[in-house]
Amino acid sequence: MKNISIFLKKIRNEKRTLMLFVLLSLSSHVFGQDNNKALRVLVIGNSFSRNATSYLQAITKEKGKKLVIGSAELGGHSLEQHWKYVEAAEANPEDSVGKPYRGKSLRMLLSSGTWDMVTLQQYSYLSADLESYQPYASKLYNYIKTLQPNAEIILHQTWAYRSDAKKFGRVKVGQLAKDQTEMWQKSREAYHAIAKQLKTRIIPVGDAFNLVASDPAHTYKKDEGFNYLSPVYPNLPDQTNSLNVGYYWNAKKGFAFDANHANEAGRYLGSLIWYAFLFKDAAETVQFVPEQVSADLAKYLKKVADQVVNHPIR
Repeated sequence: MKNISIFLKKIRNEKRTLMLFVLLSLSSHVFGQDNNKALRVLVIGNSFSRNATSYLQAITKEKGKKLVIGSAELGGHSLEQHWKYVEAAEANPEDSVGKPYRGKSLRMLLSSGTWDMVTLQQYSYLSADLESYQPYASKLYNYIKTLQPNAEIILHQTWAYRSDAKKFGRVKVGQLAKDQTEMWQKSREAYHAIAKQLKTRIIPVGDAFNLVASDPAHTYKKDEGFNYLSPVYPNLPDQTNSLNVGYYWNAKKGFAFDANHANEAGRYLGSLIWYAFLFKDAAETVQFVPEQVSADLAKYLKKVADQVVNHPIR
């Protein structure tokens, strides 16, 4: 009897061990699925959002993160224009005017699965003019919430034009910002005012660009020794530390200038900020660096990204 009792006890212990193993395996499997779930972000913007996310997928891949980016981006488009497309699509779902996103409407994009986050931004030229945001920011916010009630809506703060731009963004009807600093200040005020109204967070790319521009050791300085009136191909002025495209040679335009859009360094900085913001991970841990960005500049830009994300300007 004693041997039988010992034998039965041994079987019960083995059963408990097996059950525990099964439960732990199932638990591990479930948690593994959660960890591997992709973050889904729909970006409503224009060329500036494309610039700021250029290297985001490369960074997330290196870091072992999963990210799905949906695009409702149209070059040079404002919040008002995006909303006008919504109105057209809602009035007539078959109207091609309401389906500018590669043949899709914003409703179609928003309805394609569950989005964790949706980002909004203003057209850079209007970004310093607070009056240009409303009522379109609120209309888009409410429309998104109707279709994706659990999605977090976030504002992507764009940047000011380079200091040597021929003109800067509008601060109010009939008046432009006088320089890069004023454009940044006014656009920052506008983004924060809208964020307060909508109770949203901000991806502070514009603050990061300004931090670099105001850093004496890293600010861009115009090459005064270059002959801008009679340039000779393929010569270009020294544009060290620039985060904007600046001067370049174009097959059709010849000697061209773009003080607005981000160059490779600016795109890298934007992508670092988006990564750190979305995944709550330090930009300084990122190893990926575009070929056109020097190791020293990349190191500095990573610090800037972490600074604006973790210690935002109040």
